Amino acid sequence: MKVELKDIHKYFGPVHANDGVSLCADAGSLHGILGENGAGKSTLMKVLSGFVSPDKGEISIDGMAVRLASPTQAVAIGIGMLHQDPLDFPSLSVLDNFLLGSPRSYMLDRPRSRQHLIELASQFNFELDPDASVSDLSIGERQQLEIVRLLWLGVRVLILDEPTTAISAQQKEKLFATLRRLAQQGKTILFVSHKLEEVKELCTKVTVLAHGKVTGEVVMPCPTERLVEIMFGQAIVINKGSVMPLEEVVLKLDDIIVSDWRLEMKNLSLEVRTGEVIGLAGLEGSGQLLVLKACAGLLRPKAGRILINGIDMIDRPYCQFLESGVTYMASGRLEEGLIAGMTLTEHAALVERRPSFLVDWTLASEKVNQLIHEFNIKGQPENFVEELSGGNQQRMLLALLHPQSRILFMEHPTRGLDLESTESIWAILLNRARRGTAIIFVSSDLDELLDRCHRILVFFSGHVRLLETVKTNALELGEAIGGRGFGSFNSQ
Repeated sequence: MKVELKDIHKYFGPVHANDGVSLCADAGSLHGILGENGAGKSTLMKVLSGFVSPDKGEISIDGMAVRLASPTQAVAIGIGMLHQDPLDFPSLSVLDNFLLGSPRSYMLDRPRSRQHLIELASQFNFELDPDASVSDLSIGERQQLEIVRLLWLGVRVLILDEPTTAISAQQKEKLFATLRRLAQQGKTILFVSHKLEEVKELCTKVTVLAHGKVTGEVVMPCPTERLVEIMFGQAIVINKGSVMPLEEVVLKLDDIIVSDWRLEMKNLSLEVRTGEVIGLAGLEGSGQLLVLKACAGLLRPKAGRILINGIDMIDRPYCQFLESGVTYMASGRLEEGLIAGMTLTEHAALVERRPSFLVDWTLASEKVNQLIHEFNIKGQPENFVEELSGGNQQRMLLALLHPQSRILFMEHPTRGLDLESTESIWAILLNRARRGTAIIFVSSDLDELLDRCHRILVFFSGHVRLLETVKTNALELGEAIGGRGFGSFNSQ
């Protein structure tokens, strides 16, 4: 199916999210939609998939103008969207989610549908158990489920909005292989991203958006410098490397054992010094989050000691970890970090540590305006956090972290951020490291791990391997994540 968008305009109050956007994607093409956070990419794709209606403009499919009043109507004519956060029901099974939106009958043929699910999944080497709960799937597996569901519903135009934000490198490879195969079958793929290397690797044509407008369209391959210039209007300097850690040990793990229902991490020992930046790498579910949460006081180890500033914190409540200078940033923006239904100003008031039951709204207003400016958040103090784009939600979450933390634990700190935003965030984080804050973070971005860290702990099936970044390259790191070179672990 050939897709054309002509002079699309969309307003959200005073915000002109799409300002006369036009593009054309041919059948069987891999068409990239590239732009920084808040450029209007997701809004444009929601217009095409029927989630929002344009205020002006026309959508044409194979030369025929169409009006899309809902996602159901869009799917009916062959357009489906895979959102950045999959729209599924975690409490239901894989098969139940697969059946969602089925127009076929009120009496569903579950045995036949199960077979369709298994056959579709096997075409793309997806390992989906129909009886598994979606809550037990990784983000990558939930994306795979949504892809096969949309294909089962007859989708011929597949929109993917920032699909690699929270998946591992191996899952990204499988996703890209799937998209290439779908394009070969004649499907039209619209791939929304702010990551230049991804669109260079996958797409044959790229439309670039900035501030709600099309700023350029290029046929791939295209030099990275040219794409950066079209996106940002200037070159972006990548400041690699990190600050040197100080001598003081701020965190010490002494033979800790942590576990969940999937695996057990045994006898981990580690010393982290002030100003040190340590990355945790590995496939999803390999144990890195268990260790991160145990160090932050969110998960109680089965054995061993966790010393913060020389004090054993085992069996102490989370509030004492906070008082010791520990700060934790979760990856779930609206699930664990921000609060839907609250404004940016209310969030600023919520994190203020003042000995009063009354909210100082003047102080909160001043604080939120400072954070919006410092972290380049595209939003207003009165905006609800769910109204922000994913990247701006991430910036807001980072902005709310306590500025005087001794140890900063983070899950995917730059997930969903464009190149310029990533650089500005790491400039802030590394400045904190220079002042003595130890930073320990989980990431699936190999370049981020290699560029920012002093050391990398690679997790594989309950085991850990320590890598020094000055002695490691991307190939070695990728192989380690896949399980190469694992043995016992004991680091000081």
